[in-house]
Amino acid sequence: MSDEIMPREYPASPGETELKTRVVIVGIGGATCSGKTTLAKHLLRILPNSLLIHQDDFAPPQELVPIHPKYNVQDWDAPEGAIDWPRLEAFLTSVKATAQIPAEHRSHDHLNEQRDVPVGDATARRWKEVFEEAAKEWDARGERVVWALLDGFLLYWDKEVVDSLDVRIFLRVPYDVLRKRREERHGYHTAEGSLWRDPPNYFDQIVYPAYVRAHTGVFLDGDVENGRPTDKVKDLVVLEPLKVESGMDGIVERACEVIGETLKKL
Repeated sequence: MSDEIMPREYPASPGETELKTRVVIVGIGGATCSGKTTLAKHLLRILPNSLLIHQDDFAPPQELVPIHPKYNVQDWDAPEGAIDWPRLEAFLTSVKATAQIPAEHRSHDHLNEQRDVPVGDATARRWKEVFEEAAKEWDARGERVVWALLDGFLLYWDKEVVDSLDVRIFLRVPYDVLRKRREERHGYHTAEGSLWRDPPNYFDQIVYPAYVRAHTGVFLDGDVENGRPTDKVKDLVVLEPLKVESGMDGIVERACEVIGETLKKL
């Protein structure tokens, strides 16, 4: 999965321009290294008429990333400054209106290390057939659904972004696993093309505390590790990859079930 997955633009042909289009935004949130992008890319391959948006692409320019007041290093994780929220909000509004990624948008996700977590062919094929059959039924009615998959570590912070989501999924992974995965990464590429490497103790001092703070109120008693979702984010579906025996297959299965339930309500 090291190749960049380019966004698919719709409508794809003149014959499709007459179709009434519904854009369904599927949010996939969770902490850094929780498997959000991996799940999103599996769903991209399963869902017809789908496109992928990375919240990380909406970080401010590197020179505008705030400095942490205590540790005096750039803070890429504070919810207030880690994302250019007005730009992301406007982008999602555009996707809802046009059913496509704006032509000028450029993603740098393909520059980052891609961890391969495969899904069994049978699982992917079965769900692909389910959604393709549904797409044919919609097409026969003169309609179609475009699935916009949005992954992000701060997906449930900004109310306007949350309100734009039609499906809300959260991947919950324990602290020690997140920490180990983060330390194994070689860094993150910025939009400017530079490579950001975590300073010493960055995860413990900045990343994880910011993650907990960003999800205050989302889980009962502020417990991101074990708490049940509150009503702050309506219909939030929590998936816990390490508690599913079948691993990523089981997570893809459950995510497809949730998306399928949404499809029935359209």
